[in-house]
Amino acid sequence: MPSVFKSYGPRGREYAFNLKQTFMTVILIGLGLVISFPFLWMVRTSVMLETEALIFPPIWFPSKFSLASYLGAVRIQPFARYIYNSMVVSIAIMGGQVLTASMAAYAFARLRFPGRDKLFLVYLGTMMIPSQVTLVPSFVLISWLGWIDTYFALVVPSLTSAYLTFLMRQFFLNIPKDLEDAARIDGAGYLRIFATIILPLAKSALLTCALLSFMGSWTSFLWPMIVTRSTSMRTVPLGLVALQAQQSYINFPQLMAGSVMALVPIIVLFLSFQRHYMQGIATSGLKG
Repeated sequence: MPSVFKSYGPRGREYAFNLKQTFMTVILIGLGLVISFPFLWMVRTSVMLETEALIFPPIWFPSKFSLASYLGAVRIQPFARYIYNSMVVSIAIMGGQVLTASMAAYAFARLRFPGRDKLFLVYLGTMMIPSQVTLVPSFVLISWLGWIDTYFALVVPSLTSAYLTFLMRQFFLNIPKDLEDAARIDGAGYLRIFATIILPLAKSALLTCALLSFMGSWTSFLWPMIVTRSTSMRTVPLGLVALQAQQSYINFPQLMAGSVMALVPIIVLFLSFQRHYMQGIATSGLKG
């Protein structure tokens, strides 16, 4: 049975119909709808009245779109402050992780020094240590420094990332060494080569690491819960928990409205840099 069919449209124009490609497209669209269903359900619930959200069997579309849940969530909890805190913390952590990961990756990928590969394996080994194991010593150190309930406590312990260092190192290994040799002939040192040659060529990898770091910091819950005390220092995940705990029952439309507000910055950031993210993931790890 042929997999490609030809048909003729207006003015005798020929069209090719690939059965296999069409089948795969339908499958991918179906999987995309299944994956996006929880998000669509969350948005749908956030614009419904509370009485409609609790109806069983559920209704698919609200009889009246309402923003009362968003207004109620903002009135009960200072979500503007929570979003501001998450922005400050996530941007600071993103900048620190991208900087430290790129510099460490450059040293592990391009510089030669005794014990480099063994040190890199030890560095990667830290990824196997659960973060819960280091919570107590990290908290004791932060408390000793007097940083409890400050931005320092939320940012400083997360300024490095072994995973991002691994991604950047794999990308740097694919950059031709001839560019560095030419720069050294011109008298460039390691720092200048790193800043003027390596980083511009690694733009997609840097954006990928920045996006991964931002999303991880934005959704972090356990560590901010431990080191914050006041409402003014809460991040978005803590704000969602406070929104649920402040009422004697779960107001699902308000909770979904808060979740939508929490996800909007991540979705906008991902859609803005989606092309660079896919390119960075595809080109990292091609050479070890």
